[in-house]
Amino acid sequence: MQERLRSPLDWDKLRIFHAVAQAGSFTRGGDSLNLSQSAVSRQISTLEENLHCPLFHRHARGLLLTEQGEVLYRTVHEVFSKLAMAEAQLLENRDLPFGPLKVTTTMAFGSVWLTPRIKKFLDEYPDIELSILLDDSELDLAMREADVAIRFKPPSKQDLIQRVLRSNKMMVFASPEYLAKHGVPQRPKDLDDHHIIGYAEEAQQPVAGLNWLLTEGRPADNPRKPILRVNNIHGIYRAARSGLGIAALPDYFVHESQTLVPILHNLKGPAFDAYFLYPEAIRNSKRVAVFRDFILRELAKMDG
Repeated sequence: MQERLRSPLDWDKLRIFHAVAQAGSFTRGGDSLNLSQSAVSRQISTLEENLHCPLFHRHARGLLLTEQGEVLYRTVHEVFSKLAMAEAQLLENRDLPFGPLKVTTTMAFGSVWLTPRIKKFLDEYPDIELSILLDDSELDLAMREADVAIRFKPPSKQDLIQRVLRSNKMMVFASPEYLAKHGVPQRPKDLDDHHIIGYAEEAQQPVAGLNWLLTEGRPADNPRKPILRVNNIHGIYRAARSGLGIAALPDYFVHESQTLVPILHNLKGPAFDAYFLYPEAIRNSKRVAVFRDFILRELAKMDG
């Protein structure tokens, strides 16, 4: 009896290969799959041996796909995307929304605005298994790292369905304790005599214009020196709440924080839109539709 030929491509190795290719390193790829760096490296080496070709160039700074690796990555990415689409369609064959829904948004919006409202959503839709991933970086929705994203800048990938949820603006806040000790600035120039909490320069900003207070009312080439830089809006909020200094924060903090005072009301900060994003594969998802409509209703209350 003739022995069946076995393909060198199996799902476990392809899943690991895809994660490593996206992460650019064995360690970060393994972290995303809860696997050790050594286990990931062994699987990739075995896959390369089975295919009789290298898939990565190994460099001190990380991994780069070879020409053969690029071919395999494009194919694997497409296959996984189609599987995610099939999974989403199978889960929608019921009248009432049910099943898992993974939502990603920024640390600040998720912590301050979104999570306090989730009980109301789950009371209405108890069969939805909701997960919220707070991350200021962009997760890959096409690969189902999350189903839905709420972001505050246009998506970098154009193949996502997007809806503008609300127009937002930056405002200036400080704690009552800080203002009692240092006084209330009346005009932008007064900020020269105050402590400003800034956003870390080396970090990618989830919202544009987070450091506008450093140059407001003075030359752009001579910014104010912040008393502290933090690479997270929620961290800036917590520092301002402690009385450390003045902070620029999105206007939704007005409705959520009872411990910060808006100041410099006539100062117009940068404006930015909030986007509701999801992949084409789940366009007809009832879970996505009811969550989107819930978010729109809750945001409308802020402006009502």
